[in-house]
Amino acid sequence: MTRDLGGVLDAVLAAIVVVDRSLTIEFVNSAACRMLESSQESLEGMALEQLHGPAHPALRLAREVLASARAASQSEVPIERRFEDALEVDLSVSPLFDTEGDDEPSGVVLVMRDRTLQKDREEWADERERFDAFGQIAAGIAHEVKNPLGGIRGAAEIIGSRSGDHKTKSAADLVVREVDRITSLVDGLMVFTHGGDLAFESFNIHRVLDDVLTLLDHDPLGDEADVLRLYDPSIPDLTGDPRRLTQVFLNLTRNALQAMHEDSESADRQKTLTITTRMTLDYRLSTPGHSSLPTVLISISDTGPGIPDDVQGQLGTPFFTTRDGGTGLGLAVSKQWVARHGGVLRIESALGEGTTVRVALPVEQPGTEGATRHHGEIR
Repeated sequence: MTRDLGGVLDAVLAAIVVVDRSLTIEFVNSAACRMLESSQESLEGMALEQLHGPAHPALRLAREVLASARAASQSEVPIERRFEDALEVDLSVSPLFDTEGDDEPSGVVLVMRDRTLQKDREEWADERERFDAFGQIAAGIAHEVKNPLGGIRGAAEIIGSRSGDHKTKSAADLVVREVDRITSLVDGLMVFTHGGDLAFESFNIHRVLDDVLTLLDHDPLGDEADVLRLYDPSIPDLTGDPRRLTQVFLNLTRNALQAMHEDSESADRQKTLTITTRMTLDYRLSTPGHSSLPTVLISISDTGPGIPDDVQGQLGTPFFTTRDGGTGLGLAVSKQWVARHGGVLRIESALGEGTTVRVALPVEQPGTEGATRHHGEIR
């Protein structure tokens, strides 16, 4: 059986680019067109230098391979794109010979494999492992603390109701309030024990986001910022728990508004909250045990002061907070709910340039048609 070579290469998931000795592109497969956001017609005949500039590792490696006739590779090579987020790829370059025994290659073939998916899998697995360990601790705390708290609260109420002394009654009321605060904190921890159910249904992500923005209309901080909606109307309905995702996006948008409110160094800067949704062109989200799934990206961007590099690595860790009066659970809970939807939450920030939180969610949850997820399983 004779197969069309171009059709075979188009079936390969890795991006393949063939260039001649003058470093002019001769052939690209379909994966390369998607990765480079260009058509086959526009790419073939283009100088490799035009693709990413003269300093890009792809051009350097291609020249080295042409000179040495030996394959070379480099990992974590950046690929900047016009429409989609930048990628990191593993790049390998191999020499091409017209006939066997040639000393000089007639060209090279570049193979680029997207590392984003693998990094997402590793990040997803790491987060699940951390949250599972934290969940065991949280379950122990809840068991040991909640029952005594109920007794303390009851005793304080009795003391307050029977006391005729104002100072004693005030102290009893304070105990009741503090017990309620601790109880609320413990209840917040319970999400990490997988004790919260996810009720899956089909829903419109834009309706969820609009509901969140309606809630923010009643928040005084919402009056300080302009809201910009950049919605992709082609996004289909998602399968998930809209109630939990409303909580996620409410946490994220409030964090953004709070950051802009506290940005005293740039009081004159326009405060803008931008919410963007889009389907990705070539990105597929995959989680352990699940096949690759079409993905929706929801980005929440602010024009606040940005986040220092040394802080970014700790964001989302339970009880870590930079805000006075904060518990450090809001972002951690948001990451947990996103992870339990098979998604990934990332934070990108630079000092003086604002912050963007990106949430990647699969369009569908495998095997959840009409089902409810209890304790991490489908029933």
